[in-house]
Amino acid sequence: MRNVLIILIMMVISSSCLSNDKNKLVTIYPAPKGEELSQEYIVAVERKQVPVYKAKIAPADKERRWKAMDDHANSADYFDTAAFAYFDINGKVTVTVTIPSTINSAKILPSSANIVPTIKGKTLTFVLNKPQKLTIDINGEWIRSLHLFANPFETDVPDKNDPDVIYFGPGIHEITHMEVGDNKTIYIAGGAIVKAMIGADEKFGISSYSGLKTYSPTIVLKGNNIKVRGRGILDAGSCTTHARNLLVVRGTDILLEDIIFRDPSTWTIPVWNSQNVRIDNIKILGYRANSDGIDICSSSNVAVNDCFIRTLDDLVVIKTPGKRGEARHIVVQGCVLWNQLAHALSIGAELTNDVDDVVFRNCDVIHEQGREWSLRVFHSDAATISNVRFENIRIEESQRLISLWIGDAVWSKDKERGNIRDIVFKDIDAHGTPLNIELVGADKDHKVDGVLFQNVKINGQALTQQNIKSNDNVANVSVKP
Repeated sequence: MRNVLIILIMMVISSSCLSNDKNKLVTIYPAPKGEELSQEYIVAVERKQVPVYKAKIAPADKERRWKAMDDHANSADYFDTAAFAYFDINGKVTVTVTIPSTINSAKILPSSANIVPTIKGKTLTFVLNKPQKLTIDINGEWIRSLHLFANPFETDVPDKNDPDVIYFGPGIHEITHMEVGDNKTIYIAGGAIVKAMIGADEKFGISSYSGLKTYSPTIVLKGNNIKVRGRGILDAGSCTTHARNLLVVRGTDILLEDIIFRDPSTWTIPVWNSQNVRIDNIKILGYRANSDGIDICSSSNVAVNDCFIRTLDDLVVIKTPGKRGEARHIVVQGCVLWNQLAHALSIGAELTNDVDDVVFRNCDVIHEQGREWSLRVFHSDAATISNVRFENIRIEESQRLISLWIGDAVWSKDKERGNIRDIVFKDIDAHGTPLNIELVGADKDHKVDGVLFQNVKINGQALTQQNIKSNDNVANVSVKP
C-alpha cells in the first residue's frame, strides 16, 4: 500500500511539472558573466527582467557612415550603439520597456506588426501575441534603437554529450578557426557568447581589396547535413576589420537557425557553391566596411526565412563571382531589414554566371539610410539574370527604390555585358522622397527586357509610367493597374 501511495504521489508531481511546462509563457536566458550590458533600456516580459545587450551600429551622420565603408583601415572607428534583447515565448505576453527619461513618443517597427504601445512616464507597454522581431524607436531616436527578438520555445535541444554535437553552454567562449563536417551540429545555448578571435600563431593574407590582414573564417561548414542552432550569440568584435567571415557555408543540406551574429568584420554568412540550405530566424547586427548580411554565391535551393538584418553593407544579396557556377531557386521571405548604406534586397554585382528563379517575398524594410538602392539587380558582367520576383514588400522609408542596371563598374570581370529578363515587382508599398526608379540597359544587345510593375504604390499613390526613368536599351515594361 505504501509503495502504491508513493507511485501516486510521483504521478501527481510529474503531472504538475508537465502542466507547468506547458503553461509556461516565457524563457529568459541570463547574460554571461563579464558581458557589459546596455544601461539605456530596461526590458521585462511578464514582469521578468530580460538582459539587454549592446551592439555597435552605423552612426546617424551620413558622412561618418560613408567613411565607415570607404576608410577600410579605420572603419571600426565610425559607430554608434544600439541595444537588443532576446527571449522565447509560448503564447501572449506583456512586454515593458523603461528608459531613464520621460517617453513622449514611441514607434514599434515594422508597422505591419500593428503594435501600438501604451505610454506612461518612462515606461511603455505592449502585448506580444507571437514570436516576432521588433524595433522600438523612442522619442524620435532611430539610430540607438532597441531591438527585441522574441523566439518560439526551443524544441529538440541536442545532447551536449553527443559526439556529433559541438556544444557551447552558457558563458563566454573564444574560438579562432573551426571546420565542421558531415552530420555535425553546432549548438550555441541561450546565455552563451562565442567570440571569434585571431590566434597569435594564425597565418594571414593581405586583402587585394582593402590591404588589410585576412584570416580563415571563424566557422566553415564543409560537407553534408550540418546544423548550427541555439539562442546564443556569435560575435566578431575582437577581430580587426576585414579579418574573417563569421560563418561560411560550403555544403549540402545545411541548416542555420535562431542564433544572433554580432559585429561581423566582413561578410557575415557567405554561402558558396552549396545546395539545399535553410537559414531561419537568425539575427545580424553589423556596422563595419563590407559587413554584408547573407551573400548567396553560386548556390541553389536556398531559403532565407524570418530573419532580422541590420548591417552597413548589403543585407541579402545573390552573386555568381569568378565563374564558380550559377545561382538558382532562391527564396528570401518574411525578413525584417534595416539598410544602413548599401542594398536591402539585391542581385549583384559580380554576376559572371546566370541567376534564375529568385523570389524576395513578404519582407519589411523598416529603415533605409543607404546611398544605393532598396531593391536592385546590379549587373556589370556577362551573365543572364532572369525570372526574379520582388513581391509583397513594405518599405517604410527610401530614396532610391528600384534599380535594374547593366553597365561597366569597378566590379566588372567580363569583357561583355549581360542581360536582365523577366522581372516582376508586385504588391510593393514604399514611402519616402524622392523614391527613384531606374531601368538601364547597356546597349541594344544587352538589355533590360520584360519588367512588370503590378500594384506598386509610392507614398500611397499608384505607380505610373511617369515615375520610371529608363534609357533606350529597355523593352517591354508594363505597369498594372
